[in-house]
Amino acid sequence: AGDQKVKTTSKSNKTLQLIAILAAMSVIPSLSAVEALSTEELTLHCKLYFDESASEDRTFCVRYIQGFIDGAVATDVSVTNNVTKEYEKEETFSQRATRTRIGTRLKRYGPSVYAEYCFGDPVPLAEVVEHVVADLADESVAEEYPLARDVVYSSLRTHYPCVIED
Repeated sequence: AGDQKVKTTSKSNKTLQLIAILAAMSVIPSLSAVEALSTEELTLHCKLYFDESASEDRTFCVRYIQGFIDGAVATDVSVTNNVTKEYEKEETFSQRATRTRIGTRLKRYGPSVYAEYCFGDPVPLAEVVEHVVADLADESVAEEYPLARDVVYSSLRTHYPCVIED
């Protein structure tokens, strides 16, 4: 009977702990609550890019685009490295050929090659921003791409396509 009481108490404690954890989690803001920047909001900032008196808007526009590129490059390198490591575990001849090709393509065209845009030679950030700003000026863009990240991605793919020589 004593063992039965210990088990019941242990279950009650675990239940109370679970309830406490769930209650605490409901109070903590969720990471999924972070909203993606809308194309409309990015457009509001970037339409003032050429207005030198609108320094905050200009800075916001440039930094958003620069952050997108930096984040994409970092992610592309990590993803490519993870894929390469996965192939190296127990690879067949065709997998090794694919991995070798991935490594060669990455070295030749840079980490963004699999994202379907390539900068090649160093490109001035101002040039990239001006392309995105011009694309945002098209009113149909917000309808086609409601999220700012999608507009920037589309703009990069349009203005800096990869020319791959296999």
